[in-house]
This record gives sequence, C-alpha cells and structure tokens, in this order.
Amino acid sequence: MVAASLPPWGFWPLAFVGIAVYETAAQKAATGRERLATGWSFAAAWLLPGLCWMWFLTIPGYLITATLFAGFHAVAAWAAPRGPWRVIGRPAAHTLAEALRFCFPFGGVPLASLPISQAAGPFATVGRVGGAVLLTWFVFQIGFALSGPSPVVPALARKRGVTSKGEWHGVAGLASALLVFLVLAPLAEADGNSTRDLRVAIVQGGGPQGTRASDTSAAEVFARHLEATTGIEPGSVDLVVWPENVIDVVQFAGSDELEQVAAEAARIGAPFAVGITEDTEDGDHFLNAQVIVTPDGEIVSRYEKVRRVPFGEYMPMRGLLQALGAPTDLVPRDAVAGTGPAVLELPDGTRMSTVISWEVFFGGRVNEGVEAGGEFIINPTNGSSYTWTVLQSQQIASSRLRAIEQHRWVVQASPTGFSAFISPDGDVYQRTGVSEKRVLIRTIDLYTARTWYSHIGNLPWVALMAVLLALSVWRSGGFSRPGRESVSADQPH
Repeated sequence: MVAASLPPWGFWPLAFVGIAVYETAAQKAATGRERLATGWSFAAAWLLPGLCWMWFLTIPGYLITATLFAGFHAVAAWAAPRGPWRVIGRPAAHTLAEALRFCFPFGGVPLASLPISQAAGPFATVGRVGGAVLLTWFVFQIGFALSGPSPVVPALARKRGVTSKGEWHGVAGLASALLVFLVLAPLAEADGNSTRDLRVAIVQGGGPQGTRASDTSAAEVFARHLEATTGIEPGSVDLVVWPENVIDVVQFAGSDELEQVAAEAARIGAPFAVGITEDTEDGDHFLNAQVIVTPDGEIVSRYEKVRRVPFGEYMPMRGLLQALGAPTDLVPRDAVAGTGPAVLELPDGTRMSTVISWEVFFGGRVNEGVEAGGEFIINPTNGSSYTWTVLQSQQIASSRLRAIEQHRWVVQASPTGFSAFISPDGDVYQRTGVSEKRVLIRTIDLYTARTWYSHIGNLPWVALMAVLLALSVWRSGGFSRPGRESVSADQPH
C-alpha cells in the first residue's frame, strides 16, 4: 500500500492505510527478532517497487540498496517500544530511519519516500514547517495513531485482540499531527507578496528514453535543443532554460556551441541558462554545470553540481568493485563535485536557486540557493538514461515539495521529459510528455520572503525525533534485545 502511494501510481491515502496495517503486524511481533523481521519486510515491500528505477543504473546496487534501507527500518522496529508509548515512539523511530537514508551512504537516496507520496495530497503543506523530515513523521504519526492505542478505531483494536481502550498517547499523537497541519502549516507560509515577475521559456529537445551518454551523439542532442529554440519569438521571454547535459564539450568557453547559443540569445534578446558537461584539465574527470550565457556571448554565472549520483556520475569504491568484477566501465569517468553555493545570477541581478537533476531530492540544496537570494528555483535535469517513468514522476513530486517548502516557483527542464512549471502551492503546469519536443513559456512570480522551513532546516526536527524516541523508550522500560520475549501491553504483569 505504501508503495502504491508513490508516483507514478500516486494513490497517496494508501500510505496512511499501509502504515496502520503495519502497526497491526508490529504489535503482534512479540520478540525482538520478530520485530526486526516485520520492520524489514514492511520497508522492503515499500522500497523495492519504489526504487525500481535503480535497476537501470546497477542491478546488484538496486538490490543491495533496498535491502540496506529496509534494514534501517528493521532496527527502528526493534528500537521502538511496544506499550501505549509505541504510538509516540514508532513514528519517531521510523522517521529517524528515513532521515538516515536521506543522507547515508554515499550522500543518501531520498526517493520513494513518504513526503514524495504526499506531494499531490493536501498534507504536503506540512513541508513549509519542517520539510521532508517533519512530513515523514506526520504520515507515520497519523498511520500509527489510527491503528495504535487510540480511541479513533476501538472496534478495529478489539478485532485484533490488542488494545481495545483508548489511551492518551494515541490522542496526543493524533492531535499533535493535526496541530502541525491545521495550525502551524498556515502560519509557516512565507510572509510577503511577489513584487515582480519573469517570463521564462523551457526548451525540451525530445528524443528517445533509455539511452546512455556513451551511446548518444552529443551533437544530435545539442541540435535538437537548438532547433526547438528557434521557435521562440524575439522579445517574448526574459530567460531561456535548457536542461542538464545538453552540451558536451571539452571546454565550453570559446566553443562553437557557445557561439551558437549566444546567437540565439541575441536573436531572442534574453540570457540562456544552459547545462554543460566539460572535461577537467587532466581529462580523467568531468564537470557537470549550469551556466548563464548573455546575448553578448559572455558567461556571467556558473554553478557546478555538488551532489553527484552514486553509480551514475561517479563510482564509489571503484578499486574494490573492479577487483570483484563489477561493471565499473559503465561510469568510465567520475564527475568532480562542485563547491559553490546553489545559485545562479542573471545579468540584471536576479538570483535563482539552482539544483541540477539529482539535487532536487535534497531540500537542503534548494534551501542553500534560497538563502543566497534565490527568488525562484530551476531544476535542469536529464532522466533519459531511465526506461519507464518511475524516477521522472518522483522527480516532479520532489519539485512540488521543494516549491511548497520554499514558496517559490520551480522551473524543471529535461531533454526527454518531464519538463514543467510548478507553482509555490505545488501545482504543476504544462508538463511535457516523454520524448516530446516542446517549448514551454510562462510568466512566474519572484519572491524574497522565506518559510519557516527555510529558516529552520532539517536538523532541529531530526533532534526532536531522537528526543521523542528516547522519551518513549524510557517511559516504556528500555529496549528489548533481539530474541528476548517482550511483554505485551495487554498481558498481565
């Protein structure tokens, strides 16, 4: 059920139902070993479908990753208490498991997550308060409270033979989640109206899905986007955005590609934000960057991607994997991570929070650009390596979350889909189809005010989850070791 709540399936209410069903199984797991197994099974059944896009990067890596992340939830299931305090402890424990996989290992994989499942639902506004971490807790808290020691569903509890009476813990857990949604989320909205706007064009050149860079003509990709751009009327837009990786050269400065982009910028009368891939000086690595090209042909701003895709843009533990016979040649060269702030600046001083592809899944990267003065967000991306649309659909959902978290428009540009404009309320406009050649044009508002999440970030909410888990474990009498029988809250002491 939790897997089915994720894009591209998108039945978001099933996340709450799935967690409530999991609570039933978790409460029947009497020993620590059973709790480990139940937690792992629950997470594996959710993550294996949700992360299936990784199959196209590395099949062994996909299986190992899903198994590892399910292990995080197995530990969470073991660590959380079983008595009435479980309705407080379990949401906190599983939220900490998710917070860990958002950043570890190799920088984390924050996809197939509960916040992504809620991007199309009414509860996504919780992100304005505490981003993905707090929204994760919200979904877990509601799900566990509905089936835990709460008077909300006493008949279901009696049928299960577990707790048939209401406990204040369930009331407190449910009430706290509703308080965040009904009271704090409206207050956390950015306080300030737009003072100006920008007319933006997104160029999607189109082309086949399921292709790798090594099997694709860089000249053909560039030509598709150049051809699509010729349909933009002079003076009709203030900015043209090209996707990630559409220009692949040894060095962009002084190249023929720069000259042709500058000619189109001069014809239209607007700067271009273009995605480039360049070789490093030694030629053994490459750089993934987004740059601003003016109508005069100058490169006035540059952002190099900081968060790289593990096993996609660089190969962790390359030497060890080569020794084991892994196909490390699929990533022949590693990308060099950038170090600059996640922002680009237009010639008139307008700043945009800039996250390249994978980085949009990390709320902190977007927030860095907003802190640096970003008045809107661009996400140039390239999902053409992946067959199906699981990853692309989850990326649109993540862009919706980032828009809501920051109260900013998001401009997502992809060479083969999906490209779209996303409003500060998370509404998606003009989404392209896969492989479609199309130019999207829209006027977007620019904002300078910031939400609560933009000021607070993630760490305080992670700390709060740790405190809630520690408190609930302490009040319940401590941890149960794997294999040791736990005393149910319903059994006589």
